[in-house]
Amino acid sequence: MIRLTDIKLPLDHAEGAIEAAIRAKLGLGKDGLRGFSVFRRGYDARKRGAIQLIYTLDVEVAGEAAILARHADDKHVQTSPDTSYRFVAQAPEDLKQRPIVIGFGPCGLFAGLLLAQMGYRPIILDRGKAVRERTVDTWGLWRQRKLEPESNVQFGEGGAGTFSDGKLHSQISDPHHHGRKVLTEFVKAGAPEEILYVSKPHIGTFRLVTMVESMRETIQALGGEIRFTQRVDDLLVDTAADGTRQLRGVVLASGEQLLSDHVVLAVGHSARDTFFMLHDRGVYLEAKPFSVGFRVEHPQSIIDQARFGPQAGHPILGAADYKLVHHCTGTHKGNGRSVYSFCMCPGGTVVAAASEPERVVTNGMSQYSRNERNANAAIVVGIEPKDFAAFDDSGSPLAGIALQRALESRAYELGGRNYSAPGQLVGDFIKGQPSTEFGHVQPSYKPGVHLTDLAPALPDYAIEAIREALPAFDRQIKGFAMHDAVLTGVETRTSSPVRIRRGEDYQSLNTRGLYPAGEGAGYAGGILSAAVDGIRVAEAVARDINASR
Repeated sequence: MIRLTDIKLPLDHAEGAIEAAIRAKLGLGKDGLRGFSVFRRGYDARKRGAIQLIYTLDVEVAGEAAILARHADDKHVQTSPDTSYRFVAQAPEDLKQRPIVIGFGPCGLFAGLLLAQMGYRPIILDRGKAVRERTVDTWGLWRQRKLEPESNVQFGEGGAGTFSDGKLHSQISDPHHHGRKVLTEFVKAGAPEEILYVSKPHIGTFRLVTMVESMRETIQALGGEIRFTQRVDDLLVDTAADGTRQLRGVVLASGEQLLSDHVVLAVGHSARDTFFMLHDRGVYLEAKPFSVGFRVEHPQSIIDQARFGPQAGHPILGAADYKLVHHCTGTHKGNGRSVYSFCMCPGGTVVAAASEPERVVTNGMSQYSRNERNANAAIVVGIEPKDFAAFDDSGSPLAGIALQRALESRAYELGGRNYSAPGQLVGDFIKGQPSTEFGHVQPSYKPGVHLTDLAPALPDYAIEAIREALPAFDRQIKGFAMHDAVLTGVETRTSSPVRIRRGEDYQSLNTRGLYPAGEGAGYAGGILSAAVDGIRVAEAVARDINASR
């Protein structure tokens, strides 16, 4: 099989254009082409009105060796890589101890799935509820202003990714094609097959719910056990005379102890109480950078027109996205900071994502159709551990949590102390004046947005950096700084505030048997990268179990 890359065709190319392009590229005669499949389809929208589709194709031909030799100097003609997944181990028949997975978001889901597929019958623990019950609780905050601290956007089956855009693309290095395994399993669970070939696949919230349920059933059918509302409150650690530490199990909130020498920690970025417990138990962790800011909403039609011009609305293109970055140079406290768009949700909504009482947090979500009126994205400022000292000067690796909590509590107060979010029109924010009424853009955040002045919502350096960035973004996307676009605050959960360091064997640096994984441990960002990390950690667990026999 030959892989062709960078095959460019017009957006509205004829049905037979791909085959014709293959024949022209490889110089094939009438009978030389036996078949082909589309491995990836992206687009180049740099020239509005002349958007091109860019294909990566796997081609079956007669005389493959001769064709490859003839194109030996062409980097766009190569042998197709083998992207099939092969299990690294199988569980022994006399498995004495089952591995434990803590957390059932994308990372824990795939760690559990892989362990189950290899025969290790994992025990999977999640502090939250099953996805259907969790959805009811989540809507309780959105509709009735009632927060369930253990069952919300952050906690429960499927993790935070369940209530998101369901993006499935990542820039991680993936030499073993684990991402392909993730996409294949999602398709088996009910995702549309197009996620296997479009360049920026997404699923959407409603489809993610049914897929997560299907994958749970697969794990259970393979002997795995999934236990909801089971928060892990402590670790059982043996310490040898030389200081070596070995994990022996976990203690649940109920007091029940579960014994295992192999525990995958996939708790997600919002399990703050777990981070404090780990620190108290001496597990090595460190503060890491993350970002804070606001959600911004525009009419999706403005983004479509700016990105696609006269071809906006084309069914292949769908709702347009964007990715923006600005490096501040002004004479203000934000000088030297970077401001960028994060977690852009075309045709989506801004959602309440708090997990602690009397705090307000925003996030973005889209359905598969991406057909809501507004586009939204987080506009965030990068912050470093040195910035945490203003909120916690103890030098603790958990100081970033103090910063997050302070901003979320301030947002709760600015929003009216009822889980409404504070908001401001972009034009007023740039001018530094409070907003009093909405314009053309109506915010989508539920349970509601209270217009105010957002300047007190973030540190001065972040406010001034965003004020400089918004007009700069307007020069890239016309209308981005439109007066009545809406900013809603605050966005604080962009990534984990800590990294739970691990070695090349994927185990904690100072606690053997503990496998920090995914976004909460600081090793992923988004559904795909978290799922891939879950696969890698599951493989490490399997190898270690078999090697220790």
